[in-house]
Amino acid sequence: MPSKRVRPEVLTFTPYVPGLSIDEIKARYGLETVIKLASNENPLGVSPIVQQVLAHAVDQVFRYPQNHSPRLTQAIAKAMGVPAEMVVAGNGSDEIIDLLLRVVAQPGQDNVVCYEHSFSMYAMMARMCGVEYREVPRGEDFRLPLESLAEAVNHNTALVFVTSPDNPTGLAARAEELMVLSGVLPPGALLVVDEAYMDFTWPPEEYSMMNAAAELGNVVVLRTFSKAYGLAGLRLGYGVMPVWLADHVRRARPPFTVNLLAEEAGIAALDDDTFYSATLEVVFTGRERLLKRLPELGCTVWPSQANFVMFQPPLSAGVVCEELLKRGIIVRHLKSFGLPANIRVNVGTGPETEAFLKALEEILNA
Repeated sequence: MPSKRVRPEVLTFTPYVPGLSIDEIKARYGLETVIKLASNENPLGVSPIVQQVLAHAVDQVFRYPQNHSPRLTQAIAKAMGVPAEMVVAGNGSDEIIDLLLRVVAQPGQDNVVCYEHSFSMYAMMARMCGVEYREVPRGEDFRLPLESLAEAVNHNTALVFVTSPDNPTGLAARAEELMVLSGVLPPGALLVVDEAYMDFTWPPEEYSMMNAAAELGNVVVLRTFSKAYGLAGLRLGYGVMPVWLADHVRRARPPFTVNLLAEEAGIAALDDDTFYSATLEVVFTGRERLLKRLPELGCTVWPSQANFVMFQPPLSAGVVCEELLKRGIIVRHLKSFGLPANIRVNVGTGPETEAFLKALEEILNA
């Protein structure tokens, strides 16, 4: 049988299943307009300056980009205040996760540790690499279980993953708490802090481990251009890590994984403070609106430092999501995270957020 030629770890894989696209929803329900609030994308789209840069760069796509994206790496280093030698750009932060596992974790020997109801890529990529994936329970009310993570590691632990702010809850760990965790890890273990949503924290200096990564020898910080910078479709992310590790990751990676347009867009996005500030204003305003209005509608809501809010409606979450779809609004049912009673909704533009709240009120009062 052909399956006998497939590695045993892969036989049990279930593929990542994204939500339905806007076009699929339109076709299924006969809708002309659809509001997508399911994928934590930038509510303002993409920067006009980035669009101009992409238009000018498109005639160069027949050329290979510079390997390891040195111009982008320098721009990231300047923006984040870290040495360029610590920065590795990737085809989304997913590529950096994959490379870290391939470079530091020994198949069949090492383990990686995370917590339940978390981003699925950590477990998927660990198993793909033949590395044991250990998962600890969350704390009370979905709190990030930093103490349990520390207790779960052993001398074979290669990586410990923490998403902060967390997906799907929006909860965040403070930098001082994460520094304590990094300090109790055994020699050889790395703390990987996925800061995909860090742009939306306030105040960010109390939460980000970016500065600590330059001081500590066992911390990796992941960031993405998909959220605050509106470049999800170009697949661009990066890791900030110890210089020795960055050197080995660059040696191990395939060439040219960051395409030419993504590099140009990333450099332009980092320089567009106007669009970035406008994005944060919309997200902070919309998040406060959701956090205030959802409890008034009878929903249980968790505090959020991200560009989305997790809530539990008083009706079946599956029914609520289906009724919202019929009204042309896509949110994320968290069944795939192992939280079937909960829903995640990201902040849209002001009118989009209000349209969601109005539709939800209609459904809950029906």
